[in-house]
Amino acid sequence: MSIYSYTARNIRGKEISLEQYRDKVLLIVNTASKCGFTPQYSDLQKLYEKYNEQGFQILGFPSNQFGEEPGTNDEVDIFCQINYGVSFPLFEKIDVKGNNKHPLFAYLTEQAEFAGFDPGHAGSRLLHKMLEEHDPASLTDNEVKWNFTKFLIDRKGNVVERFESPVDPLDIEPAIEQLL
Repeated sequence: MSIYSYTARNIRGKEISLEQYRDKVLLIVNTASKCGFTPQYSDLQKLYEKYNEQGFQILGFPSNQFGEEPGTNDEVDIFCQINYGVSFPLFEKIDVKGNNKHPLFAYLTEQAEFAGFDPGHAGSRLLHKMLEEHDPASLTDNEVKWNFTKFLIDRKGNVVERFESPVDPLDIEPAIEQLL
């Protein structure tokens, strides 16, 4: 099994095989339009524009599992284009955790386990505290913890690293450059 074994519907409802991204460096991100981390769309777009011609691709997967992506797929698409100029591929809203999570995210979380939050990062401390208070069990499993969890995939389809929600996309740039 590899990342290329999966399919997902794009934001317009067309089934897409991830096989079409073979030989590309991928950053797969679960997204949301009404999240404190939503401004990360801006830096994701910057990375996409900077590295796309070198074989870098971002795949955005909206999810409302944290209550911060209530809109329809069309509303998500329009929001991302108007507010952040998003031109990287977006997919239909999916579940990224739990019993109904999309098989792609089941695979990603098996391959890249949750390693905790960076205690030196203010956003990480806040997210950890919130989860500790409201969902302490989530801190002991490998499920996606929140919106904008990022998975970096090499050109061979291997999951290389997982970056939790508070990690700014631009902080991932050196890891992306290494794979390009």
